Amino acid sequence: MNKKVNTLLFVLCATLFNIIIAMVSFIVFTLLYLKFLMLQMPESSRSWAFAVIFLASIGVSFLVYRIVLKHLIEKIDIEKYFDPLFVGKYKGKNR
Repeated sequence: MNKKVNTLLFVLCATLFNIIIAMVSFIVFTLLYLKFLMLQMPESSRSWAFAVIFLASIGVSFLVYRIVLKHLIEKIDIEKYFDPLFVGKYKGKNR
């Protein structure tokens, strides 16, 4: 496989990983909310809880993704296996 295929596969797998982490954290936060907090909260604030759970799951997935990516970058030589996603318009010219 060449660098472009490696880059495409990495982006697809990283996106899938991020979505899975968001879904798992959403389910975990929802189950924790239903088990511990739902009965103690007033009726009017229960609808806000799922919005907060959704935002928290996105935040957790972002943090986990960054930590995993940081460790991956430390172990793998990025320039050797991956093609850059964004190449400058004036790559070879001096400014």
